[in-house]
Formats: sequence, structure tokens, C-alpha cells
Amino acid sequence: MSAPLDELAEEHEFSGVVLVSRGAETLCSKAYGFAHIGYGVVNTVDTRFAIASGVKGFTALVVVGLVAEGRLKLETTAREVLGTDLPLIDDAVTIEHLLTHTSGVGDYYDEEADPPPQTPLLATPADYLAALDGYPQKTPPGTEFRYNNGAFAVLSLIAERIAGIPFAELVRTRVTEPATMTDTAFLRSDALPARTATGYLEDGRTNVFSLPVVGYGDGGIYSSAPDFRKFWPALLGGRILPHEWVDRMLRPHADAYGLGFWLPRPGVVRLEGGDAGVTFRSDHEPASGVTATLISNNHRGGGPLLGLLDEFLTKA
Repeated sequence: MSAPLDELAEEHEFSGVVLVSRGAETLCSKAYGFAHIGYGVVNTVDTRFAIASGVKGFTALVVVGLVAEGRLKLETTAREVLGTDLPLIDDAVTIEHLLTHTSGVGDYYDEEADPPPQTPLLATPADYLAALDGYPQKTPPGTEFRYNNGAFAVLSLIAERIAGIPFAELVRTRVTEPATMTDTAFLRSDALPARTATGYLEDGRTNVFSLPVVGYGDGGIYSSAPDFRKFWPALLGGRILPHEWVDRMLRPHADAYGLGFWLPRPGVVRLEGGDAGVTFRSDHEPASGVTATLISNNHRGGGPLLGLLDEFLTKA
């Protein structure tokens, strides 16, 4: 499989990492392109990349963790926690609606909008609260699946208010530390540390003006392919949440979506994200133990390489 990957990566000028494993066995481990073009820093398998909406699964785990502890219910309404903030959110919108993209709330970053929305300057919870305000309800709660970034930013606000802890700390203590994901964190996009890839747009500019300064519950965390090799066994092994809640999260709720996780076909669970200069997908097949992760830091993304990852899942 390495030769076809190499050929496609060269043909499409792919920049990023492909890592496929089955338990402790590495099936494919490849890095291509540059983490920083100007300084000639090449990508390595353990380079950290932005994963955009891949963080939505982490957000869901934080929120469902609070539900499992009895501090929230899936039936809790957003209004019960938000009070008078974000008054255009329908009073009937629940935690479960937000988790399943069926809330119908107005989206501050609607990916289907034409032209695409401009990314506001976002670095603090107050910034996100201001950005989320003023968008009217689109559809009645629970009536339609509509992918919604704003819903997961709202979930972050709710989690912070219930726990009394900053959202980044909630993700660290409840998700990444239990999974030993030592390379996963919310980093400032304008101050990336060593061993972290800068994203690139089609015209060769970096994506620093296209991303939040600091990510939140709907996107913007940084991670590495090896960290997702750790994540899936930790999740399914009950180290992040009790097994009964993991099972519930990975059960279809709406349009091949569970609670924060995509369910693209029977027997496969997925986290994925895409943004300007960012492509991420991590698939896991519990029956075989295969994890296939692709992360990219240029505008071309994974494209044809993603098809080869599917072959690992069906033929490994």
C-alpha cells in the first residue's frame, strides 16, 4: 500500500501524515511535504496539525461526561444554563439537540453560506459568546439534521458554566490525559510551537487569518496522527467514559451521526474536520482494531489518499 500512497502524494502534492495501525502493529506510517515551507521544515509522523472539527468528538465527550456524573441531562435545555445569553436560541433546544446537529440554532460559521463567512477574532470564551449572538433560529428543535458549528461552541459554553473550569482544561483532564494524548492541545494559531505544522492556502499564504486565534468546542485544537492511535483504544476501553455511555454515543441518532461522532457505515466510527489549510480524518474499526488517520496542512487536503485509507479498513 505504501507505493500507491507515495504515487498519489506526489501527484497531488500532498502535505501531511498518513498513519494506519492494527493494535500494536503499524501497517502504514508516512509523512509528506513541509510543516513550514519558508524555513524548509519537513513534516514527520509525529508533527502536530490543526484538526478543525475533529474536536467536536472531544466536546461531546466532555458534555456527556457531565451527563454521566448527573450534572447535566441530555434533556437539559440550553436556556437553563445560558440564562439570558444568546436569546435567539429556542427555549426548547436541549443538550441532545446540540450534540446531534438537530438543534436548528443559527450558526455563526455556516459552512454552506455563500460567500463563506469571515472568521472573527476568537481567542476567549467572551469572544465566542459575542460571535454566537444575533443569529436567529433556523428550524424547530429536533426536526432536521443540519451540520452546525455554532451548536458545539454553545456546548463548550455550557460545559464551562456547569463545571466552572475553562473548556481547554476540561478537554485536557477529561479526554486527552486519560487517553495519554500528549501532543493534543489548544494552541494559538499565531504562535505555534516547534513540531507543529502551519496550514497553507491555495495561493501559498498561511491560514493564520482564516482560523480562530484559539480554538473552542467546534474546532481549532491541534493533534498528531500517533495521538489518534491512542485515542480510539482509550475511548472504547472505557478510560474516558463508562462503556454504557460510549455505546450510547456511538449509536446512530441522526443522519449517520451519533453524539459527536460520524458513523459512515456499520462497524466504523469517525472523527473528521476540514478548514482553510486543514484536512483531518481518523477512522476506527473496532472489530479489527484498525485505525486509519490522515492529517494535512495544505489546501489540497487528502483527496484521493482518503480512498486508500478505506481499503485498509475493509481489507486489513
